[in-house]
Amino acid sequence: FFHYSSIMATLYTFPGNFRSFKALIAAEYNGMDITVEDFDAAAAALSPLGKAPVLKTSSGVIFESNAIARYVARARADTELLGVSFVDQALVDSWVDFSSNELELPASMWTYPVLGYMPFNLAAYEKAKADLAKGLKTLNDYLLTRTYLVGEKITLADICVTSSLVYVMKFVADKDYLKPFGNVVRYFQTCANQPEFKAVIGETPMCKEEMMAPGAPAKAKKAAPAKQEKKKKEKKAADDAPPPPKKKAEHPYKIMDKEKPSKFSMDAWKKAYSNAKTYEAGMEYFWENIDLEGWSVWHQNYNYNDENKRIFMAANAVGGFQQRSDEIRKWAFGVMDVLGTEETVLEMKGVWLFRGDTVEHMKNANDDANWYTWTKLCGPGLAPTPEVKKQVFDYWCQENELEGKPIQDSKVFK
Repeated sequence: FFHYSSIMATLYTFPGNFRSFKALIAAEYNGMDITVEDFDAAAAALSPLGKAPVLKTSSGVIFESNAIARYVARARADTELLGVSFVDQALVDSWVDFSSNELELPASMWTYPVLGYMPFNLAAYEKAKADLAKGLKTLNDYLLTRTYLVGEKITLADICVTSSLVYVMKFVADKDYLKPFGNVVRYFQTCANQPEFKAVIGETPMCKEEMMAPGAPAKAKKAAPAKQEKKKKEKKAADDAPPPPKKKAEHPYKIMDKEKPSKFSMDAWKKAYSNAKTYEAGMEYFWENIDLEGWSVWHQNYNYNDENKRIFMAANAVGGFQQRSDEIRKWAFGVMDVLGTEETVLEMKGVWLFRGDTVEHMKNANDDANWYTWTKLCGPGLAPTPEVKKQVFDYWCQENELEGKPIQDSKVFK
C-alpha cells in the first residue's frame, strides 16, 4: 500500500483521546504516517486554545480535532473520505458537525467520570444519558436503510461518529440502554471492525454492564418477587447467616478436556486452516487429524430466512452472532455465509465444529443460537460420508457460490 510519507506530521495528544481517533483512522485509510507524541506544555503552546489535539506539519500548525481530521482526509482524493460530489461533501460536513454537537458532549459527560477525568455529578450524568439518547435516535432513524452515513463506503462522517461512540459502547451503554438503537449498534460494529479502525482503536467489545464512576449511586437491582410470610418461628440468628458463596462452576468444555482429553488440537487446526497453501491441503489436514469421538460437526440454518431483506443487515447479523459466541471460541470453529439475493431469498447458514457431541453449550453461550436449526453431520457414533465431507469443504472453502447460490458474505469464527 502506497504511504504518503512525504506529508510529514506530528500529532500531539493525550493517550486514548477519542478526538484524536478521527485523524488517525483517516490516516490509516489514506496511507499517511503520522507521528504521535504526548501533549505537554510545549505542545499546548502551539495551539491558540492550548488544548489537545494539535497537528504540527511542515507548513504550519492545525488545531481542533475536526479541522485536523479534515486535513488528513484531504491528503488523498482517491479514497473519497470527504465524499464524491459537492452534495456528498456537504453531507459529510453535516454529520461531522452532528457528531460534535449531538454526540461528543453528552458522551464525554457520561464517560469522563468513569475514566477518572472529572468528578461524578448526578444531574450531569442523567442529562448526558438523556441527551445522548436523542442523538442516537436521530442516528438510528437515519440508518434504518443505510449501511454508512454518506454513500456506500466509509467517509469522514463515519469516522467521526464512530470515534465519538467508542468509549460509550465499550464502558457504559449496556444492552438495556441500546435496545431502542439497533441500527446504531449494527452500524457501530460494522465501522469499528474495519481494519483501519481496529489499527487505531483496537478491539471494541460491547458493554455488558454499565461501569459506574466513583461516587455514583449504586444501580438499583431488579426487585425479587415478593415471598409469602412464613408462619413458622424465626430461626436463631446464627441460622439466618447467608451461606458461603458457591465456587463458580467450571465450564463444561473445561471439564470435558480434563475428563476426556482429545488428541485433536483446535489451535493447530485454526493455524492450519489459515496458513494452508490451498483449501484442499487444509481440509486434508482436518480429516487426517480430527478426533470424531471427541468432536462433532454441525450444519446451521436460520429459522427465519424469509425475514432477511437486505444483504448488509444479514451480514451484520452473522457478525453479531459470532461476536456473541466468544465464550466458546477455544472449543469451536465455524464458517457462516449469507447466500442468495435480495430479489429472491437471503439465507444465513453455516457449518461448525464443536467439542463434544452437542450444540447446547453454544446455545448457553449465545441465545441467538436458539433461532437456528442444527443438524449433526458427523461425530461420535456418526462417521462422515463422502457427501458430508464435500458439504463441509464447500462451507469452509468456497468463496463465490454455495448450494447453487451466490455467496454475498462469509465470516470465519476461529
